[in-house]
Amino acid sequence: MKTRTLVVVTGAYWAFTITDGALRTLVLLFFHELGFSPVELAFLFLLYEFFGVITNLFGGLVGSRRGLQRTLWYGLATQVVALLALSVHDESWATWAAVAWVMGSQALSGVAKDLTKMSSKSSVKFVAECGDADDQGRLFRWVAALTGSKNALKGVGFFVGGLLLQTVGFDPALWIMAGAIAITLVAAVVLLDEPIGKTKVRAEQASLLSRSEAINRLASARVFLFGARDIWFVVALPVFLDEELGWSNAAVGAFLAAWVIGYGIVQSAAPAVLRRTKGSTVEAAVRWAGVLLAVSVAITVAAVADLAVEVAVVGGLVVFGLVFAVNSSVHSYLILAYSSGDDVAMDVGFYYSANAAGRLTGTLLSGLLFMLGGLDVALAGSTAFLAITWLLTHRIPGLDDAAEIEAPARA
Repeated sequence: MKTRTLVVVTGAYWAFTITDGALRTLVLLFFHELGFSPVELAFLFLLYEFFGVITNLFGGLVGSRRGLQRTLWYGLATQVVALLALSVHDESWATWAAVAWVMGSQALSGVAKDLTKMSSKSSVKFVAECGDADDQGRLFRWVAALTGSKNALKGVGFFVGGLLLQTVGFDPALWIMAGAIAITLVAAVVLLDEPIGKTKVRAEQASLLSRSEAINRLASARVFLFGARDIWFVVALPVFLDEELGWSNAAVGAFLAAWVIGYGIVQSAAPAVLRRTKGSTVEAAVRWAGVLLAVSVAITVAAVADLAVEVAVVGGLVVFGLVFAVNSSVHSYLILAYSSGDDVAMDVGFYYSANAAGRLTGTLLSGLLFMLGGLDVALAGSTAFLAITWLLTHRIPGLDDAAEIEAPARA
């Protein structure tokens, strides 16, 4: 294992993740205070998610040709530009101008986020040297640790964003974060002096699908899994807690932070949780998707029936987060387990483009569904997405069967 490279890549990903979480809280709370509607708030994040889809589709191609260390550098540099660009916004601007400028800045941040994530997670496959069958358990542990720690730190970022907004204000917070990422970028350029994941054979992007049918099936389930989460998480829940339950900005930020931190901790522990259950990893994916659907149905019924709504929503979504974390961790392991050889960066990039497509859809629906019928309708939409996820998860092949259904070429 190339320990130094793994430490540098992980550290850069962690630093980026804190600013990414902080930026989301800053934008959401700051523009909500300026009077933006739920739909307008959702639009602020649309290009962030849309460019995540595009970046993942082509970022894997760039990573396979030029090396994953370079796409990591590009992601960090783009985040610095995005943060500085957002600080140019002025409160005196017309709403349409503010929305357009913030959407553009968020588009850059979306590119940065997914370049950094794709680079970091693909690097694990190469750097941790988990190539043979006996090492799959170790690969699962590394992926779970990286993904779990990332989400825990994103929760920390939610808190940091709220704290910076309250103590130093919007623009100074952006400058502080841009400076931190610039320092991280310099360290990554200096310390990552060897190519990671650069293929000997020139990769080609001949279609929007992976050559692996197994990865295509996994990606389709991922779209609806993350769409289900973001339908209630991005706009509907924060606005509900603020407008309907009267929570303060600090309380909303603290809850979102605690939710994501707990989610990350469970992701890191997912391998230990799954070792205590019977069946293969794919069977576990089906089982845990069913559990998540059941939790979502229970929360939705309680909310619609007006049964202790605050307890049902807050407590229910805590349980939702714990179960969702196991689902996400299993998926993150499977994508690397299915990927092999020169296609790793391409496959991971494609897979996370599906992830971003789910977030894009969920973000838009979060504002629209909340505007149409409040949190009840948003939760119902999330439940419908989870039902589709559960059905699609049944189509994911076992690891031993994946090679037998390999698509002959990119369609």
